[in-house]
Amino acid sequence: MEIVQVTAHSGRRETDFGGDGPDGPFVRQKTLAAAVAFDGIGIHCGTKVSVTLHPAPPGSGIAFRRSDEGGGTLIPARWDRVVNTRFCTTLVGDGGSHVGTVEHLLAALAGCEIDNVVVEVDGPEIPIMDGSAAPFVALIDGAGCEEQDAPRRGIRVRKPVTVSDGRSTASLLPGPGFTLRVEIDFENPIVSRQSLSLALVNGTFKTELAPARTFGFLDQIEQMQAAGLARGGSLENAIVVDGDGILNHGGLRFEDEFARHKALDAVGDLYLAGAPILGAFHGIRSGHDINNKLLCTLFADSEAWSEEVLRAGELDHPAHEPTRRLARTSSNPWPRAPDGRPPS
Repeated sequence: MEIVQVTAHSGRRETDFGGDGPDGPFVRQKTLAAAVAFDGIGIHCGTKVSVTLHPAPPGSGIAFRRSDEGGGTLIPARWDRVVNTRFCTTLVGDGGSHVGTVEHLLAALAGCEIDNVVVEVDGPEIPIMDGSAAPFVALIDGAGCEEQDAPRRGIRVRKPVTVSDGRSTASLLPGPGFTLRVEIDFENPIVSRQSLSLALVNGTFKTELAPARTFGFLDQIEQMQAAGLARGGSLENAIVVDGDGILNHGGLRFEDEFARHKALDAVGDLYLAGAPILGAFHGIRSGHDINNKLLCTLFADSEAWSEEVLRAGELDHPAHEPTRRLARTSSNPWPRAPDGRPPS
C-alpha cells in the first residue's frame, strides 16, 4: 500500500523541534503496532462495511482510503475536508471520494493518542458498531501502539474563539491540557438538560466517554428512514427515546450518557485539527456543524493558535479538574444497565 504524507497545516510557522530540552522530553508520535480489520453496518447506508486500520509513517497523520473506489486517493482527516455535517461528519478527498460517520473512530484515535494511521474502508461510511467509540478503542488496544521517532505536536489555543448559530454556541479558550464542557438542552423529559465537564487525562476518554452511545428520538428516526437515512439504525447501535421512555433493553450506561456522547462527538470533530488541541472546549447545544465552524474560525486567525511540540506531562496538567456532572432538571429516574456501569 502506498502511503503519502498528509499535512495538517501549511504555511504556518511551528515551534522548532530540538529534542529533549529544559521543558522536559518530547512526546513521540504513535501509530498502530499492527493492522487491524473489522466490519459492521453503516448507520445511514444500512449495508455491511469492512474497514482495516493500517500503521502509517511519522508525520503522515490520519487519512481514509476508499478501497471500493480504487483506493488511489487519500481523504485527509482534516477540518478543511469536511463537506457535510448533517447527522454525521463527512470528509471529501481531492478526487471526490467521500467517507462519512468518521467522528466516533476519530474520537477513539484521539483518546488512544494515535497520530498516524490509514483507514481503508470499502463503503461510504465507517460502521456504527454499537453507537459508541468503545469497540474502536478495544480494536486499537488489541492492535497495540508503536512510538515513532518524531515529536508529537499539539494545537495550542492562544486566544478565545467563539462561534454561534441560533441557540448553539461553541468556544475554544486558552488553558492547560485539553478540557471539555458540554451542555445539552432537549425538549424531552428523558434527555432534558445535562452538563458535563471533563479533563481528558490519564485515560479518562476510555472510561468516561468511549462507552457513551449515539441517540435519537423515535419519531425523528422514522422521518430520517423515510428520507433514506438511518437505514442501518437499530436498538443495537443507538439509544432510542420514545416520549418519556427508552426503548433499549437495559437502559443507559451512564445517567448522563446523552451529554457524554455529545462530548465524544466533540473529541472526534476537534481531532480534525490534525493534532490534539491544547485548550478548553465549551459547547452549548453543539453538534458536528458548529464544531467544524469553530475549527474553521480558529485556523482563520493566525494569532489564535500555534503548533507546538508536546512535552511529557503537558496533557496531564495537575490543574485539571475532575469530572463534574450536573443532573438534568427533570425528576424522572434514568433507566440503568443491570450493574449500573458500562459493559466491559
